[in-house]
Amino acid sequence: MDIKKILSLLSLLLISYCCTSKENLKDETIRIIPLPNYYESRPGDFDISKNTTIGIETSDSNMVSLAQYFNEKLSRTIGFELPIKSSGEIIFELTEKPDLEQEGYHVSVTPDKVRIHANTHHGIFNGIQSLLQLIPINTSSKLDKNTLWKISCIEINDKPRFAWRGLMLDVSRHFFTKQEVKKYIDLMAEYKFNVFHWHLTDDQGWRIEIKSLPRLTDVGAWRAPRVGNWWEREPQSATDTLSYGGFYTQEDIRDVIEYARKRFITVVPEIDVPGHSMAFLTSYPQVSCTGGPFHINVGNTFYTKEENSLCAGKDKTYALLDSIFSEIASLFPSSYIHIGGDECYKGFWEKCPDCQKRMSIEKLQDTKQLQSYFIKRVASSIQRKGKKVIGWNEILEGGLAPETIVMSWQGVKGGIEAAQQGHHVIMTPFEHCYLDLYQGDPAVEPNTYSMLRLQDCYKFQVVPDSIDASFILGGQGNLWTESVPHYRQVEYMTWPRAMAISETLWNDTCSRNWKFFTQRVEKQFTYLDQLGVNYSRSLYDPIILPFMNSNNQLQIELKTEIEGLDIFYSFDNTIPDIYSNLYTGILSVPKNASMLKVVTYKGQQQMGKQINLTIDELKKRIVENNK
Repeated sequence: MDIKKILSLLSLLLISYCCTSKENLKDETIRIIPLPNYYESRPGDFDISKNTTIGIETSDSNMVSLAQYFNEKLSRTIGFELPIKSSGEIIFELTEKPDLEQEGYHVSVTPDKVRIHANTHHGIFNGIQSLLQLIPINTSSKLDKNTLWKISCIEINDKPRFAWRGLMLDVSRHFFTKQEVKKYIDLMAEYKFNVFHWHLTDDQGWRIEIKSLPRLTDVGAWRAPRVGNWWEREPQSATDTLSYGGFYTQEDIRDVIEYARKRFITVVPEIDVPGHSMAFLTSYPQVSCTGGPFHINVGNTFYTKEENSLCAGKDKTYALLDSIFSEIASLFPSSYIHIGGDECYKGFWEKCPDCQKRMSIEKLQDTKQLQSYFIKRVASSIQRKGKKVIGWNEILEGGLAPETIVMSWQGVKGGIEAAQQGHHVIMTPFEHCYLDLYQGDPAVEPNTYSMLRLQDCYKFQVVPDSIDASFILGGQGNLWTESVPHYRQVEYMTWPRAMAISETLWNDTCSRNWKFFTQRVEKQFTYLDQLGVNYSRSLYDPIILPFMNSNNQLQIELKTEIEGLDIFYSFDNTIPDIYSNLYTGILSVPKNASMLKVVTYKGQQQMGKQINLTIDELKKRIVENNK
């Protein structure tokens, strides 16, 4: 048996051991997310003091940067940095272990030493994230340099299941500053994400400087200020002051890319075409079907009433896109460029002389094939620039462009179809990965649509049973920002749900344990409190499930996402607390009751938000759920 077969067999045995022995490996004190593939607690502790040193190969500039990064994060907890020398008690060292591959690592904590071994600097970086999560969280406002910080002894062997582990941030609907984007990337890295998908253009704004087409940001980056529910806003008018928006200069982009590079995160840009292009059309109406005039969308309804798709018939369209993607390709080191391709309304193409002429020349049967022609032509142009092309699953319509990668968001169907055609796939089904959805009861959450609880993210199965897993690059979570107007809300919608997605992309399915995961999430809350992150605590909120029984009487089931919570309720309009009615089973609504109020407690402490629903609202929910 050759060495490759032996290593493969050992890897399978390790996976089998992990899957069959996860309960034995479970350590209630560990808080690492994503959970390592293999870890074993050992007796004793390693003490970090002001005399502890970090030992690295000091001639390796990348290793020096890693030690400095570790020091920066460590000092946030313990209040001081450690000396960096050629030898020390905390050792970062490159090795040659084929089983660790590119991103794997080994952490060994003994009473005398802490060692991180990996084949690459990226592996060392991943090991640093786990090591940092082994250090007790400081809850004191006073930091003493004479304090000993204890790390429990442990052995960890770990590597990711998937190479693509991403989060997407939409900066078109609402603009977030360069500093806020960096903050987002920094926290991504701590949970071992390695791809930042940057949704830079859409109907509501163009956010990246294109030097050859300055109107894209001079015009396309600004719109009228509005508040209120998305899709219900008053459209922008010719007399509005266009003061809301912003864009990133190319120097800003380079700065963010370098910041991400130091955290081993690849920045993948998305320029969304041919649909979702109202900001583009407002800037350059000559690439439209109708000629305009156009106004950037402010959150008003428009889809079939106002044109938002580039003209697929005009050569001018492709010329401008070539200029755009030439600058994008030279600006971003990433091997990938995302071209969108989703939700393209084709009604204006059906009436456009240029589109109809193009269909005739190219012998295209319908506008779906015209979209395929558009995607293939743009993809070919980008591929000639040395980049790989990604598109949302709608690029399957009319025929898939060669060598394109499908990002499947409308469930996993598109991903299955693409994989069966021999294309690589990134799974991001909305029912597990759309972070713009409700994560708790709509009565107490910011207004949005549909539901994606933390447990829904944790149920994400990246590889469907029906396809070859080798075609699945990985997956990601997506934060669309129609209802996310500022960065604090970005944090609220992302965390902790992104922790669940991180773990599903890192570990094999058999390693999942919901109860253990939520225990670790709660430990992470203490850490996020220390950072001042505005995470969501919706997993503590009661879940209210009204239904009609066989006698057509309204009844209510109450649940919680996590164990260990008591649910208290009232029907008499009083505020429920630990002295109110304790939920023990299905509730029947008392005669003439007008309101249900529910809250959760752990011991004497209120954990979730109080939820108040009228009886009429409960009945309405039953009707809506039955539609």
